[in-house]
Amino acid sequence: AGGENYNTLMALVESPHDKGVLWAGSDDGLIHLTRDGGENWVNVTPPELPESIINSIEVSPHDPASAYVVVMRYKFMDLKPYIFKTEDYGQNWTQITNGIEGEHTFVRVVREDPVRKGLLYAGTETGLYISFDDGQHWQAFQLNLPVVPINDLTIRQNDLVAATAGRSFWILDDLSSLQNYPGKPNAISLFKPKDTYLIFGGSIDRPVPGLGKNPKSGVILDYYLPEKVDSLELTLEVSQGSNVLRKYSSKKPKGFKSWPGGPPKPQVLPSKKGYNRFIWNFGRETLPAVEKVFVYGNYGGARVGPGQYILRLSLNGQSSETTVSVLPNPKVNASAVQFQEQQDFLVRIESTIREIHESVNQMRSAKKQLEHYASILENNEKAEELLEKGKSIAEQISTWEENLIQPKQKTFQDVINFNNQLNAQLMHLKGFVDTAEPRVTEGAKERLSDLLSEWSGFQKDRDKIINEEMSAYNQMYSGLGLPAIIMEE
Repeated sequence: AGGENYNTLMALVESPHDKGVLWAGSDDGLIHLTRDGGENWVNVTPPELPESIINSIEVSPHDPASAYVVVMRYKFMDLKPYIFKTEDYGQNWTQITNGIEGEHTFVRVVREDPVRKGLLYAGTETGLYISFDDGQHWQAFQLNLPVVPINDLTIRQNDLVAATAGRSFWILDDLSSLQNYPGKPNAISLFKPKDTYLIFGGSIDRPVPGLGKNPKSGVILDYYLPEKVDSLELTLEVSQGSNVLRKYSSKKPKGFKSWPGGPPKPQVLPSKKGYNRFIWNFGRETLPAVEKVFVYGNYGGARVGPGQYILRLSLNGQSSETTVSVLPNPKVNASAVQFQEQQDFLVRIESTIREIHESVNQMRSAKKQLEHYASILENNEKAEELLEKGKSIAEQISTWEENLIQPKQKTFQDVINFNNQLNAQLMHLKGFVDTAEPRVTEGAKERLSDLLSEWSGFQKDRDKIINEEMSAYNQMYSGLGLPAIIMEE
């Protein structure tokens, strides 16, 4: 195709639009085009192009007539950047390198974003550049990339992948924020995230020599804040239909406490001015805890199944809403019915754990009140029978509670000496079922049935203490004519 001389073919690209349309570039600076699958070639080299190497050709994914050609001349001791663009199959060319500056910063590759027309990425000898206006202006987009030659770029599942010379592969996860970048929005803006596969696992917290760092498991959310959030509260809600599954806040929860075997520290929404990124880990709301009680289990909410979810970012009366599709792991062979059965099973476990812990906390509060009245009425002869009643109720509460939680455990080793009780048994079952494989085994179903049967009995005991014993105590207290506020004599 090049003529009499036999030159090395450096780039051969087939048009994604037109069958039989190919672009070719060689190491002598020539660009050729064919529209019949290679039967006939036309030289479309820009007349102003000096002797050079055609290193890459990018056919626009949006326009069949547009292409971007990267030229290198470092072998001729010319380290300037050269990018040529055509919009008419090579009949006319424009050089687009404004903003690509710096010593030795010649360009090796250019790619156009498949979603947003005119959004270009350029890999150079010293790093990455980006253009939002089809190459009219470029700006450095180095972020945490090392200063390294970028030999090639590709976009895979809406992630930008860079192949470097000697520094491995680098991946920019989810280009949604760049694809939706409108300059500087006037209001809070939550950008639509890419469809996300329901894959568990993810990144390790600390870097390990020789190992790459994978993205965290979950949906990557990018949002823009025109101002820094100070005293106001920024919230993010994840819903399915009208059911809110998870809520995050930019404020740390007041009075939060944890302990060994206690709840995890809540995630706090980033709220700096400009662009922010947050990961929703597919999880529902964290389960409530019983204070100072070690649980050999996971307080985290179970992970959702495949489906469509609503995301809402709110601040001071303003909100921005979008949706995300959570897709099933393609490596897991399971039906929608099996995923739904898993979700129903997990929701039932979580609602039971939640009810147990809330019931224990309520009963503990009642017990503290009984102990308080016992201390201030200790020398009151008229209240002798009342105090005996209160003591009896407190003992019943303690016995009831000890069947539901194990307060004697302080570390994970204590499970050997002090048996897990009902709440920990349910948490263990939740962890057993909350896996990538959605099929719920018959053994898990039988185990849940047994545990729910136990809880049903303890529910009746709780209701009896409240409706009979506590009711009798309250009537007795009223009958003695004791004031609500008791002053010590």
